Amino acid sequence: MTQTEVIQRLQGIFDDIFLDKVELGPELSAADVPEWDSLIHISLLIAVETAFKVRFRVGEVEATKNVGEFADLIRRRMVED
Repeated sequence: MTQTEVIQRLQGIFDDIFLDKVELGPELSAADVPEWDSLIHISLLIAVETAFKVRFRVGEVEATKNVGEFADLIRRRMVED
């Protein structure tokens, strides 16, 4: 699965969680979305782990700077898990 394909799947998760439409792209970060707070972040992580059947390690999600890096992390977890 490519980064673009992961981001496309993430779009559906974001659409379910956020009230306002968030257009995902590789450079988008939480700082770009006013609604993206700590509770939304936790909801996103749980939804992503469920949808992609992956588990994140402590600290690795926080090390990602944007959606592109997060998508790459998901791709790595899909191969390793």
